[in-house]
Amino acid sequence: MARSCSCDDFTRSQLLRRGAAIAGKGLPGIEPGMPMPAGTGMDRRTFLLRSAGAALSVYGASMLGPRHFEEGIAQAAAAGGSGEPVLVSIFMEGGWDALSVLAPVGEARYKELRPVLGLQEGAGRVFTEDETLMWHPAAGGLAELHEEGKVTVFPAIGYEPSEESHFTSRHYWEVGQLDANARSGWMGRYLDLVGDPDNPLQGLSLDYSLAPALATETMPVAAVSSPADYTMWAYGLGEPVAGPALETFGALGALPAPSPAYAQARAASYDTGLVLEEMANFVTTEKESGDHATVTYPPGEFAERLAVLAAMLHNGMPIKCVSLNAVGSYDTHAGEVDTLSTNLEQTVPALVAFQRDLEARGLDGRVLIQLWSEFGRRPRENGSGTDHGAGGVAFLIGTRVAGKMIGEFPGLTNLDENENLIRTSDYRGMYCSLLEQWFQTEAGLVIPEAATFERPVLVA
Repeated sequence: MARSCSCDDFTRSQLLRRGAAIAGKGLPGIEPGMPMPAGTGMDRRTFLLRSAGAALSVYGASMLGPRHFEEGIAQAAAAGGSGEPVLVSIFMEGGWDALSVLAPVGEARYKELRPVLGLQEGAGRVFTEDETLMWHPAAGGLAELHEEGKVTVFPAIGYEPSEESHFTSRHYWEVGQLDANARSGWMGRYLDLVGDPDNPLQGLSLDYSLAPALATETMPVAAVSSPADYTMWAYGLGEPVAGPALETFGALGALPAPSPAYAQARAASYDTGLVLEEMANFVTTEKESGDHATVTYPPGEFAERLAVLAAMLHNGMPIKCVSLNAVGSYDTHAGEVDTLSTNLEQTVPALVAFQRDLEARGLDGRVLIQLWSEFGRRPRENGSGTDHGAGGVAFLIGTRVAGKMIGEFPGLTNLDENENLIRTSDYRGMYCSLLEQWFQTEAGLVIPEAATFERPVLVA
């Protein structure tokens, strides 16, 4: 994974969002003058969920225990929740360079603006909907899926007036409105409408803390870093004693309880035994028995998380919305050639493997993948990199996407007053279409001023 040369603003936001979240204290605090991420201050409880085979951090339902949620998840799956549409939102953090991911090699000004960073015609695959554009050589997997009609492209997406701060722009995308004071995420508000108070898996962050886009006001949502890496240990014990000791937890929990104190202790022991048994089965399945043997994933944590997500969906987990970060950082003020290529080479094959895995499992008809970043980069390079810009690129991937370009590429001849690419689509219009066409939910109940945004056709 390559890290970019990040600016100070991005470093601050990284510290805030990556800070260790301590159970019971909610999400990290925010510096004065910066918008607080959606979900800041939500109650957080860590527990082990047997049916998911995962150690979960649940937000928004701190008084409920593992078995309560297990029952809720089982009921949601039995009621058909495991067959509902799913959105997997993947963030390309740092503001990836739209003009390199889809390079306008056929534009007359391209070489003038990008004398060092400019890609050579023929280095990548031609973008079939606009032959002046070319896919980055490391994005060949996206080109392949696009040629199969499985990728919808937004070549210049954004909002006005544009905000070139990583933290603020990302916040706007996460909350689905240009409001620095918004406290719930756009997917979180959707879950508040259609969610289940007993099912934290309905909104799932595959990360160490809650994704602000999933922050709700009433419904529980959860975060899990990587279920396949879960292990359990016993304080002060090693093998060969630890294994048998842990195996006795469930048996102890099933014993009669002569007092409330005993009942509480044995309930905890019983839950621990259930989790241990089911987690062992899950880890073995994922790492040894080849649950996704029909598809070979590339190495790396990002690919592993996608593989586990596919397995969780295959196993009937009632998941509606998922959020995770792609590989690396795209804040390429310097060293862009190597950074962008390295990160795309690790991200794109994992995405393609995930899509092929969904297809092999017969899940592809109910899963859409969204790729987004907080903004694009400036058309004019700064030497070895690019600075913060406005219009960026976003993608929707899936068997059921319309597979068409949304908003034409605006060209490099006429830039905006800040010398940025002119946007030709609004991210809130994308959200409105996803809500109405994919989730069958009135967009105005989730996105403020939804009636003012054009709804592109996203679902075939």
